[in-house]
Amino acid sequence: MKLLVTSGAGFIGSAVVRLAIARGHQVVNVDALTYAACLENVAEAAKSPGYAFEQADIRDRAALDTVFERHKPDAVMHLAAESHVDRSIDGPGAFIETNVTGTYNMLEAARDYWVARGRPEAFRFHHISTDEVYGSLPADPAVKFTESTPYDPRSPYSASKASSDHLVRAWHETYGLPVVLTNCSNNYGPYHFPEKLIPVVILNALAGQPLPIYGKGENIRDWLYVEDHADALLLVVAKGAVGRSYNIGGENERTNLDLVRTLCGFLDRKRPRDDGRSYAEQITFVTDRPGHDARYAIDPTRIREELGWRPSVTVEEGLERTVQWYLDNQGWWQALLDRDGVGKRLGTG
Repeated sequence: MKLLVTSGAGFIGSAVVRLAIARGHQVVNVDALTYAACLENVAEAAKSPGYAFEQADIRDRAALDTVFERHKPDAVMHLAAESHVDRSIDGPGAFIETNVTGTYNMLEAARDYWVARGRPEAFRFHHISTDEVYGSLPADPAVKFTESTPYDPRSPYSASKASSDHLVRAWHETYGLPVVLTNCSNNYGPYHFPEKLIPVVILNALAGQPLPIYGKGENIRDWLYVEDHADALLLVVAKGAVGRSYNIGGENERTNLDLVRTLCGFLDRKRPRDDGRSYAEQITFVTDRPGHDARYAIDPTRIREELGWRPSVTVEEGLERTVQWYLDNQGWWQALLDRDGVGKRLGTG
């Protein structure tokens, strides 16, 4: 299968590219190479004859038409999006332009290509989204997001992703475009750009800096190892039912404070502080961000029962792998620390 992957130099997209190439697929990586992209993420995959790269922005419709015509993909995996909630609070316009208008451009380019090729039944447009479109959950562990949970986005980021989800469904219902959708929980793992919680904690700990936790650290997230997510995404694009959406979760709920303490424990064992004290002493509680959702949790019943997928690692196993990867790959993350916004508090409103 030839896959057109948008944002294949980003965090989740690069995991998809690496796994797809390893499994023998052809991949066209379409990426605008904005601040969070890094071609080092796919350096090994790029050595494959089945890999191609196109630097193109999904806001540029003409460029997308050229990519489709040149490469003639069998399926699209659309991951390109502005994704950092804090940045969406400071600058929502970029999120509307990329996540909404960019998705519209992708849908129209894909639809024109699909029609021109005689509407092949096997073609798929796989839209990758987030559980944040559903809003916030109560503390009750029995209540989780399902595919029928009403949308209730609370941030400019989640509102823009909800909008893109609605566009994809509308293009299926109105034009018959064969789509599948997925909404995932919080990803973590290797090659995570150093502005999100887990890489910030690891790198700040190593630098002897405060480990910032919003509010009291009571916000709960369902954590999904990025390589497990990539596996699920490739399964959905190949076997998911047309028009169907699938929630992908790690089945690993943790409070932010518990998560950070777990990270500190792994760092204490793998890279002890010179003074012998715990990295947990660097934990610092900071003013919460506006509109911070209390809890996200995925009910993965549909993808488990219909497609047979489950995550392969617990959050503790995945976090240990992640800590070790950052310890082993200082050259990768050191080069990113000077990029726009890294190491700064964003999204204060």
